[in-house]
Formats: sequence, structure tokens, C-alpha cells
Amino acid sequence: MTDVLRRGRASLAFSFFAQGATFALLVTRIPAIQDRYGVSDALLPAFLAAVPILAGVGSVTTEQLVKRIRPSRLLRWSQPVVLLALLGVGAGDRLVELAVALGAFGLAVGALDASMNMLGVSLQRTYGRSIMLGFHATYSLGGIVGASLAWVGAHWHLSLFVSYLPVVLVLLPAAFVGSRWYVDGGAASGLEADVDAGVDAEVGKGQGESGALVFRLLLPLCLVMTFAYIGDSTVSNWSAKYLQDVLGSSEQLATVPYNVYMVMTLVGRAVGDFGVRRFGAVAVVRLGAVVAALGFAVVAVAPGAWVGMLGFTLLGLGLCVLVPQTFAAAGRLFPGASDAAIARLNIFNYVGFLIGSPLVGALGDAWNYRGAMLVPMVLVLATLGYARSFAPEPDRYGDGHERPRTADVGRGSNGL
Repeated sequence: MTDVLRRGRASLAFSFFAQGATFALLVTRIPAIQDRYGVSDALLPAFLAAVPILAGVGSVTTEQLVKRIRPSRLLRWSQPVVLLALLGVGAGDRLVELAVALGAFGLAVGALDASMNMLGVSLQRTYGRSIMLGFHATYSLGGIVGASLAWVGAHWHLSLFVSYLPVVLVLLPAAFVGSRWYVDGGAASGLEADVDAGVDAEVGKGQGESGALVFRLLLPLCLVMTFAYIGDSTVSNWSAKYLQDVLGSSEQLATVPYNVYMVMTLVGRAVGDFGVRRFGAVAVVRLGAVVAALGFAVVAVAPGAWVGMLGFTLLGLGLCVLVPQTFAAAGRLFPGASDAAIARLNIFNYVGFLIGSPLVGALGDAWNYRGAMLVPMVLVLATLGYARSFAPEPDRYGDGHERPRTADVGRGSNGL
């Protein structure tokens, strides 16, 4: 691998790290944010839902922008906005200021998530082996750092602004400097890809037929992404409150489950690429779904805080493989239009957050929070039915490489 690729991989990994730290600092301090701005329990789900809605808008916009602007450029400018929005959350004291800061955070994070994964998939294709889990491992490492800093802030009773300012001052210039070495894939939108004529014959040449085929091919991955983020949002948005309100922990201890969760996602993702190379993506996804479901079951029946943290430990180990492999599968499925595929798939990241957070809250209020944990457990188990979508479908192009038989859906057409 050339030095250009190595620098591109390292700089992108740092971008994942910075985003993990930023997001962890936001979600692990939700109780403190609620207290600072006087957000009621009834209003809190609306604020939590607004972020993924706006992030979905940002991801849709990114799908259109990458037709004209390189993903690396979108990432270079969206990451500073996310960091500054985090600082804005800590700086205000009125609800309108919180709404503006979270709105900017949501829009920018949609572009950030989509462009990061676009670059990751294109680099994985260039490397010719699984490396996506490694990028998401650095995200988990950033989450550990962010959750640890949140614990320090809660322990020392630091204000949100004092907790966030040093992080932003360190990450903002570092991310901006590192962005000089991002490596884009081929065409920004991937829509100019030349597709083998035999593929046209197999999948049909009509635009309507192509659109239906694309939706059918991408739908299983969209569902897996949604289920995975329903599980992830349950941990990130409710683990602190669950430990404190249901399992009777202290505020300080309530910051620990997310940290434990991120530690296990780091462990799982650090070895996950080796597992994919050795056993294949299908086996890794199936094992992850089973372990995650077991984690939700343990959380639901936990008699106390420490057993609850065991459940969150299993959740981190199980859920960690699903999202990176879903992005990677989309890249394999549509290699000539991977940027557009990833931007569209990324929307279901936020669909999962949008459904997961209010769903658990509503079930917890109407029933109880222990029972609410069983719903994401069932959804994660449903991933087993779609695991075959992660298997590469070989095709012979005469170059010795495996590619999906339905890689694109028409010569010269917008594959997505």
C-alpha cells in the first residue's frame, strides 16, 4: 500500500475517533443536559427524536451533494460543525438555544456519518480486504474516551461547557489538519460506472424495473441497519436513566454502562475484521445478533446495577459488528454507486434512532422499562433472517475478483 493510502486510512480513523468521542459526550450527559435546560421527561423524547430526523435530512442531502462534491470535502467541513454544535449545547441555558445547537448537530452529523462511511468503503475496496470494522473500532475508542470524560465531569460536578471546551479545542484543529490526507474513491457519485452488458440482460433495462430491483436488494440491509440502531439508541439514550431509575445506581455510576458498552464494541471491532476474513460476514453477523439479544435479555431481568452492566457488556460485543458490515455489504452490492448506496442506507441509521428512543420511552412509561428492553431484543434477533444478504454473490468479469451479480442496475443509469 502506498503512503497516500496509509495516511488516508489513518486520517479517516481519527475522524471516526473524534466523532465517537463527540457523540459519547453528548449522550452520556443527557440527564445533565435535561437538568440544565429544564427539559421535562415528557419533552425529552421530542428533543432526542429531533436529532436523528435532522441527521436523516443531512444524509439525504449528502446523497445529492456527492454528485458534485467529493465526500472528503463534505467530511472536512461537517466535522467542525458537529464539534462546535456540541460546545453550543454546553454553552446555552434556554430551550431555544438547546434546540438550535441540537439542530446544527443533527444536520451536520448526517453528512459526517455518510461521508465517513463512503470513504471507508472506498478504502476497503482499494485494500481488497475487510478493514471497515477497524474504522468503527476507532469510533468505539473515541466513545470510550468521551464517556470517560463525561464520568469525570459528573464526578467533579463540572458544567457542560467546562467539560466540552477542552475536547473541542483538541479535536477541532486535529481533525481539520488530518482532513488534508483523506482519500476519495473513484467518481464522487459512482453514477458514471461502466457496467457489464450481461448485467443489464439479467436485471432488466427499464428504469422502473431497475428502481424496484435496487429497493429489493437494499431493503434487507436497511432493515438490519434499523434494528441495529434501535438497539444502539436504546443503550446510548436510556442506559444511564435505566441504571439510575430502574436499577438504583448513583448518577456517577450511571455513566458507566455506555463506557462498558463502548469498550466491548472496541474489542469486538478490533478482532472483527479477522473474523470476517476467516469465517465470512454471514457467520459474524449471525453471532453478533445472538450475543446482542442475550445482552438485552440480561438487562431486562437484572436484579441490580452490576448485572445490568453485564448485559450492556454483551450488547456492545454483539451489536458492534452489525453496522460496519452493513455498510460494507452495501458497498459490495453496488460497487459502481457505493456513495449513493451508503448515503441512502445511512438514513436508516437515524430511522433506528428515531424509532428506538421514543419506543423504549413510551413502552417504559406505559408498561415498564424492563419489558421495554425485550422489544429491541426481538428486533435484533430478526437480523438472523437477513444474514444471507451479507454474503458476496460471485460473478465472473474475467479479472479474478468476486463481485455482486447485481452490482449496478443499468448501463449509464443512476444505479440508485
